[in-house]
Amino acid sequence: MLDLRGAAMQADEREFLQHPLVGGVILFARNYQDPQQLSALTHEIHNLRQTPLLVAVDHEGGRVQRFRGDFSALPACHRYGEKYAADPKAAFALCEKAGWLLAAELLSVGVDLSFAPVLDLDKGLSQVIGDRALHSDPEVVAELARHLMNGMKRAGMMAVGKHFPGHGSVIEDSHHAVPVDERPYVDIAMSDCIPFERLINAGLPALMPAHVIYPEVDELPSGFSRRWLQEVLREQLGFQGAIFSDDISMAAAERLGDYQARAEAALEAGCDMVLICNNQPAAIEVLDTLQREINPASQVRLMRMHGMQAEDSLTALQQSEEWRRVADEIAAIETMPELGLGDDEIQT
Repeated sequence: MLDLRGAAMQADEREFLQHPLVGGVILFARNYQDPQQLSALTHEIHNLRQTPLLVAVDHEGGRVQRFRGDFSALPACHRYGEKYAADPKAAFALCEKAGWLLAAELLSVGVDLSFAPVLDLDKGLSQVIGDRALHSDPEVVAELARHLMNGMKRAGMMAVGKHFPGHGSVIEDSHHAVPVDERPYVDIAMSDCIPFERLINAGLPALMPAHVIYPEVDELPSGFSRRWLQEVLREQLGFQGAIFSDDISMAAAERLGDYQARAEAALEAGCDMVLICNNQPAAIEVLDTLQREINPASQVRLMRMHGMQAEDSLTALQQSEEWRRVADEIAAIETMPELGLGDDEIQT
């Protein structure tokens, strides 16, 4: 999964997106001007290939929302956890509505999936998770996230839970450092893993592993670890969905070697799709050097991630009674101040 430089696809980008190893495009704020332009761009991406490429975005709400202006301003996920403290049933209903709103708006402009929801725990430690987490209690996170997932599904979008097996217990930001979680496996399994286990049992279609090292389990970050992805995730937890790597341009992936080595390691570990963001020369280098057959099982899992084709444009959606009702309710949630994260950070 690669990215584009701007709001329109360039000739060289159109060429490398035809490469058989390319399976998707991730969009950033720089790729968005207005809903009409975005719809035209996603339509062009989808029509490049007979089997359409996936179009994805990081669109959680709060600090991590690529498209603004014409799109609803979604609250940071921690707000749903705060609502839970006052009224659990109302929080669950709100999450389902928020999941529907997020997905319905993206589907209306041709985006297949958002890398959401975040399943990490809010332990007051992580520099990059923070208010992106729903709650500190793993069971509460699981239940709130399940309702978000159900709302997304009702709109026609598959959810992607992240960051397996949990990023909330380390201080460092894996975009800029190599986080290490020294806890034994049993401690991780009894806390951070619980939301993933619960959502897998509820039918989670896809997830994204963390660029975190858990040395008591494996010396490699979980997204490059067969122990985590094959033995724990596939065999112990019974996960059958798609696995998207986190961005291999991040600092925490550098220990694996050059970009070709990183991509190879992620695929060997069990990722179905590898994200290479904000470094097109590196992406092209991987396409030129990676010698790998397409995995049929991965193809099937990824094909299931295509979003339901929306019947209406964003403008038409926003004229519907359901959108107005839900958008007003979500807008009423107090949101955190915008922290101004750079567009060059994937924030997955």
